[in-house]
Formats: sequence, C-alpha cells, structure tokens
Amino acid sequence: MSKTLSIIFIVIAIALIAYNVTLVNFADPFEKNSTIALIGIMASLCAIVLLLVFVTSKKIQDKMNQD
Repeated sequence: MSKTLSIIFIVIAIALIAYNVTLVNFADPFEKNSTIALIGIMASLCAIVLLLVFVTSKKIQDKMNQD
C-alpha cells in the first residue's frame, strides 16, 4: 500500500470521526444512537493508529532494505 493511499484512508477516518461527533447527543451520551456514534469514533481512531503504525513500519523496512 502506498503512502498516498494511507493518507487517503486517514482522511476518510477523520471524516468519519467528524460525522459521528455530529450524531452524539452530549446531554445523554449513552443513549442508543449516541452509543453507536461513540463506537464509530473509537473504531475510526483505532483505524488511524493502525495506519500510522503501518506507515512507520514501511519506513523502517525501507531503511533496512537500503543497507
């Protein structure tokens, strides 16, 4: 997976976080729809972390292959 594709996926995950934040009812964050939105936010954050780990590992692999 190229760096460009990783950046596109990260931007999509950020957009999903922004959308899910609009669905959260901050007066009652544990009602049914707000809970689903919170789960979506956490899933998007996990996806971002995994993509950043993948990009970092690819950089390390490229440095190892140069030697």
